[in-house]
Amino acid sequence: MSAAAPGKESLCNVGGNIFLVGLMGAGKTTVGRALAKRLNKRFIDSDHEIEERTGATIPLIFEIEGEAAFRQREAEVIRDLTAQQDIVLATGGGAVLNAESRAYLKSRGTVIYLRASVNSIVQRTSHDKNRPLLQTGDPRKTIEELSRIREPLYNEVAHIVIDTGRPNVQFLMQSILSQLGPEHLQAEAPTAALQDHHSLSKHSMTSPLSSTSNTLQVDLGARSYPITIGQNLLGDSALLAAHVAGSRVAIVTNTVVAPLYLEQVSKSLRAAGKQVTEIVLPDGEEEKNWENLMKIFDALLAEKCDRKTTLIALGGGVIGDMTGFAAAAYMRGVPFIQVPTTLLSQVDSSVGGKTGINHPLGKNMIGAFYQPQAVIADTATLNTLIDRELSSGLSEVIKHGAIIDAPFFDWIEANIGKLVAKDPAALAYAIKRSCEIKADVVRQDEREGGLRAILNFGHTFGHAIEAGMGYGVWLHGEAVGCGMVMAADLSHRLGFIDAQTKDRIAAVVKAAGLPTVAPDLGTERWLELMEVDKKNEGGQIKFILLKPLGTSVIMPVPQEALLQTLSACVS
Repeated sequence: MSAAAPGKESLCNVGGNIFLVGLMGAGKTTVGRALAKRLNKRFIDSDHEIEERTGATIPLIFEIEGEAAFRQREAEVIRDLTAQQDIVLATGGGAVLNAESRAYLKSRGTVIYLRASVNSIVQRTSHDKNRPLLQTGDPRKTIEELSRIREPLYNEVAHIVIDTGRPNVQFLMQSILSQLGPEHLQAEAPTAALQDHHSLSKHSMTSPLSSTSNTLQVDLGARSYPITIGQNLLGDSALLAAHVAGSRVAIVTNTVVAPLYLEQVSKSLRAAGKQVTEIVLPDGEEEKNWENLMKIFDALLAEKCDRKTTLIALGGGVIGDMTGFAAAAYMRGVPFIQVPTTLLSQVDSSVGGKTGINHPLGKNMIGAFYQPQAVIADTATLNTLIDRELSSGLSEVIKHGAIIDAPFFDWIEANIGKLVAKDPAALAYAIKRSCEIKADVVRQDEREGGLRAILNFGHTFGHAIEAGMGYGVWLHGEAVGCGMVMAADLSHRLGFIDAQTKDRIAAVVKAAGLPTVAPDLGTERWLELMEVDKKNEGGQIKFILLKPLGTSVIMPVPQEALLQTLSACVS
């Protein structure tokens, strides 16, 4: 698993720094963030630092300036960051190409080379559109060539070499900690129970969260924000107020949530010295429209809310989407906070910055990408959730396991009874793991240029059900649950998964209390509705399919297979 680099001198401990090197997709950011938390150090990602300095994404810098100019920027960042103290630095895969950068890394801290096989790198980067070197030609050949050139340079600077393979982060951490010097370990944080963000084992998932709050980070550079998950957070005036920069707050909620939580949240904010405006909208997916969006603007203007007013979305996905869209548009952008009160919104819609309203011709077709200041998920609000709404949220939990984390899917299968029964520990773990998965996907593809589209597994069918039946007849999660059964059937017909996997998807969806048989909208109507989808290109309907369980692919499909799925899954 791990070893001191052969022939290396003793560890370099200047400034208490740790530098991670390795190929793209080796896990430097994931391991680095966990290591920094464990050792109570500050984590920095050199690629994110470059984006912060330039105001442009890495792919855009490559496109406009070329690789040589990017490498020069990278060398300057490495020079500056390695001069700091007590940091964990995740470097870009090509940082070692510059001789001065190698010298800085080697002399200013302990260098850990995270070594991964070509097969592992190909698998981990297959959907990532933010890797400019992999966007032309054969990705496998490119990675093989990069490995051939860079491997000797990684070994040259490394004090420690760790083979990442497929173990969880906890195992990697222990491998690293066993080889670090005492001056690193003396700062070790006292509470650092870690979970792998990418490949948790079944055993590691048998110990869900306690009821104490946990905070995750959606890492988007200047737009980064925390997700706080825990019990009884709505009454914490300090927590809410900490994310409100100005003196004014407008809480947007609905007629169902308002009697339960509006007074508590308003009281908490007023206790922190904030001036509060309350906006209560009608409840339901069918209310996610232009008319109700205008009601938000009407109230903000009537109360003379300025551009420093913070909007708070208190409710489920509909309220979160509309409030976020209003925040993106009001005075060309004001801050907002997501306070999700349903399971579906806590595990999915509150995270990632997708906002919008429905149109009669398509769901979520009008909106904006706009990130919140924070997400505060109070799991105590799930106690008042009706069973149908809970089941709706479980569809998105199942989705996360199916598309990206097969061990998590195994855990969901084993614990679906506890989840349906609202077991607090099981729900808390499901929420945390779902947020981890979505936050990592959003970090890699904020605006759904590629990878993020996999989060729409089951949604092409599901959105057609919602629009075809009329918004609000089926809950969003119910439509997505049935849509996942249909997508699994289609995946099986194309030979991507076996019959057992298809049946497992249907069984866990059914066990969650979700429908598994689609309504008969008529074949022509089904096709018409699915053609109005944001993923489609050139008139082709694109689907997210499993290939196999735990991984996914985005592609158009032969119409014959699609028609067979519709025939098999529709009643």
